[in-house]
Amino acid sequence: MFLSVKKIGILFHPKVDKSEDFAHKIEEFLRGKGVACWLHSSWDESGAQRQLDQTDLMVSVGGDGTILRVSRIVYPRQIPIVGVNFGNLGFMAELEAGDALEQLMQIIEGKGWMDERSMLDVTLSSSKRFHALNDVVVGRGRNLRLINVEVSIDGDAFTTYRADAVIVSTPTGSTGYLLAANGPIIYPESKDMVIKAVCPHMNMDKALVVAAESRIRLAVMTKHEAIVSMDGQVEEVLRDGDEVTVSLSPYVTRFVRLRPRSMFYSTLVTKLNLI
Repeated sequence: MFLSVKKIGILFHPKVDKSEDFAHKIEEFLRGKGVACWLHSSWDESGAQRQLDQTDLMVSVGGDGTILRVSRIVYPRQIPIVGVNFGNLGFMAELEAGDALEQLMQIIEGKGWMDERSMLDVTLSSSKRFHALNDVVVGRGRNLRLINVEVSIDGDAFTTYRADAVIVSTPTGSTGYLLAANGPIIYPESKDMVIKAVCPHMNMDKALVVAAESRIRLAVMTKHEAIVSMDGQVEEVLRDGDEVTVSLSPYVTRFVRLRPRSMFYSTLVTKLNLI
């Protein structure tokens, strides 16, 4: 048995009725099997964190966005996550609603393997610190004008982008915003990071793959508002001269998987309609 499960938390998307309804269905099913569990909205992160004591497994009911929220809730405790897909794409989710209850019991019985995904450690000039599973984006704010972002890697200047935004992505994030920006798809258990400018003007439009040990500094030069966004869900305003430092986080997000590792490639084909 690779995982001992005595208590399960269930987090759902509060704006999707089917998500909340199915979360209650999971709760009823688990209690009927004698498994201790609790249920909460994934949008109330502080409230969910107060219930984490002795929780062995988190069930995320929603789409990839819900999983990103769940990741932020549990990362300090490294509680494994299994996702039930109620979203549009569902790259990170392991289960579909039709088979979820049966497969959840398989996980409780000790089947499956642990998929560990790297996260980003993000520090702002203000000393605020964040952790992100998908990506960090430094971009223009409400003003539809390009910003200048000076990028250095391990203390050495790389380039200054004049662009809509600059993305620093994990392999997990490579199938998200990075993919939409024409970046590469990286095998999810890789530890590398990717830097990619969005709509750069008179600058390199190719992505740069950066080693896991690297430290990336993004310095903003702008006469108007800019923002930094973590996983597209947490935002902070940036001003001229502000810096964002990105490196690999000491934490990982842990997913419970039943499907074999090789399923990543066939999932790409089906999810992205490549056939």
